[in-house]
Amino acid sequence: MPGPPTEGEDDNVHDDPADTRTGARPGTDTSGGRGPADHETASAKPAKPLPPGPPTTRIDRWLWAVRLIKTRADAAQACRGGHVRVNDRPAKAATPVSVGDEVRVRLHGTTRIVEVSHVIEKRVGAPIAVRCYVDRTPAPPPEASVPVARRDRGAGRPTKRERRQLDRLRAKGW
Repeated sequence: MPGPPTEGEDDNVHDDPADTRTGARPGTDTSGGRGPADHETASAKPAKPLPPGPPTTRIDRWLWAVRLIKTRADAAQACRGGHVRVNDRPAKAATPVSVGDEVRVRLHGTTRIVEVSHVIEKRVGAPIAVRCYVDRTPAPPPEASVPVARRDRGAGRPTKRERRQLDRLRAKGW
């Protein structure tokens, strides 16, 4: 029979495999996973450090910040509509973009191809925004010299002769 605990001994230590007070086995935690030490440090835990690597931001925020798209909501809608690609992959609004990425944006019937040179999250002035990307959009093909049938404003309806000339131009594919 064990005697009374002496000074320095823990009175919770038993030779019995089952704890008689709680019914738990020795070595098991009965505090629900939060001991006094865990409870005190739960609110004082430091924030996780950011992973090392190049800075990134969301594609919708970057498009808005560099003024390629007027509002961030429009940028997110363009992503949902499939009009934005990052490195030749369709991009969702939360797709991360970093320095060196190629971004293709289809706006108003034209495709803009830009390379990210600076990652920014806040909207900046136009001169600074232009320095945040390199525009790689190919020049539009030169327009062929197509004769345009123009009439003076206020000249009224075309005459029969003018209408026949217009019909001839349209038949040639102009």
